[in-house]
Amino acid sequence: MARKPNPFGIREAPLNGAPGLAVRGEIDLLTVPSFESALDATIRDTTGAVVLDLCDAEFLDSGGLGAILRARALLAREDRALVIVCPPGAVRRLFEVAGIADLLFLYASREEASAALVPAD
Repeated sequence: MARKPNPFGIREAPLNGAPGLAVRGEIDLLTVPSFESALDATIRDTTGAVVLDLCDAEFLDSGGLGAILRARALLAREDRALVIVCPPGAVRRLFEVAGIADLLFLYASREEASAALVPAD
């Protein structure tokens, strides 16, 4: 019997003074618009690095990957970073298989990401 995925959800999850979002469930065709909207609002309404916590994300499709790359590009225009918390697993493998893991600031835990963050001025 297949396990039912957790329902999709996004919540604020700041880390070490940086604004952040934590995502639960599957980031797919149905949920990408909400995911992208939340990322856009966080980028627009904050300064400094933005943290994206994918520890509880169970699946990420190409649309979700595109939203993450778009957020990274928007932040880079302002010399801001997108810090991604993503432990080893299916979502992390997508970054590796797509060949973009080296382009991202990926951390296996919130503790690792927190240690790497420098608070905004």
